[in-house]
Amino acid sequence: MDFDLSPEQAQLKDGIDRLIASTYGSLEQRKAYASEPRGFSEKVWSQFVEMGLTGIGFSEEEGGFGGGPLETMIVMEALGRGLALEPYFASVVLGGGAVRLGGSDALKRRVIPGVVEGSTQLALAITEKQSRYDLFDVATVARPQDGGFVLDGVKAVVLHGDSASHLVISARTAGGRRQRDGIGLFLVPADAPGIAIHGCRTHDGRRAADISLSQVRVSADGVFGEPHHALQALERVAEFAIAALAAEAVGVMAALHQLTVDYLKTRQQFGGPIAQFQVLQHRAVDMFIALEQARSMAFYAAMMVDHPHAAERAAALSSVKVQINRSCRLVGQEAVQLHGGIGMTMEYVGAHYFKRLTMIESAFGDTSYQLRQLGDLDL
Repeated sequence: MDFDLSPEQAQLKDGIDRLIASTYGSLEQRKAYASEPRGFSEKVWSQFVEMGLTGIGFSEEEGGFGGGPLETMIVMEALGRGLALEPYFASVVLGGGAVRLGGSDALKRRVIPGVVEGSTQLALAITEKQSRYDLFDVATVARPQDGGFVLDGVKAVVLHGDSASHLVISARTAGGRRQRDGIGLFLVPADAPGIAIHGCRTHDGRRAADISLSQVRVSADGVFGEPHHALQALERVAEFAIAALAAEAVGVMAALHQLTVDYLKTRQQFGGPIAQFQVLQHRAVDMFIALEQARSMAFYAAMMVDHPHAAERAAALSSVKVQINRSCRLVGQEAVQLHGGIGMTMEYVGAHYFKRLTMIESAFGDTSYQLRQLGDLDL
């Protein structure tokens, strides 16, 4: 199988790599972006838009520029390498993916062009305090009223929920809290009456929010497709999210591995660089092996995320997440150990790579959860 990039994909990779190198060339730049009011750089975000990155996940018919999982993989790997803070994952992959996979044609025509132009930023509000990784565990209620719905409930840890212009919210339209049927998706302006947003900084320096909904009215044009059967679309969004996170993890691990090897070559002890000690060389090789395993799985995820057979696709993406999680943990922990005390110092970029790997490991299913998912599949 040919894993070489096409000329167009190679051009995309070269462009995004150069952009990230120029905008995220130092930890000080990243800290400055994080201190801006929305937790990321508006200028860098506009450069993403100008390059067409926000339109890659959507077809030309949907208002985008075309591209698919492989192009998204290229972008996410570069963002991981730079520890980019901009809401590409939250708005384009998650929120935009929900619109693309679950929205009506009319909703797509109304929303996707704004996402591509950067004027509409989406946040996917699907997690609740009790739900953990189960997308069907929804206590937020949607009651029919005047041709639309009224939402009540609380959503937790919504990525970039405090900077989004619109929220994509899951709510229960029928059935009990953990039933798979009776779940709808709703598009709501972030400043709609009845919405209270409580923003916070996440462990890895990004932004998230807890969102309270009290008598929030949603008109008929804000309802995604069939209001009782949105879970399938959400599960597809989660699969695309895993594929994107796998690519981002590869970028983070590649940068952290290179940083660690450079440190081993530079750090002097016992009359020479500590890279001369074989045991440390072996541990650096273990990191490299874990990185290459993750890279292979990122390619596998990009190939399988559009597979037509649902059970095979789900098994593939769960397997991907298991290996990505294991690689994240090994590479992160070995980097800290090989750096010594400086590896956990917030003034050193290596610690921030480690934090991001920790967050990726727990996003959209930790290892135990994904192994249970694999065990429950009927293949």
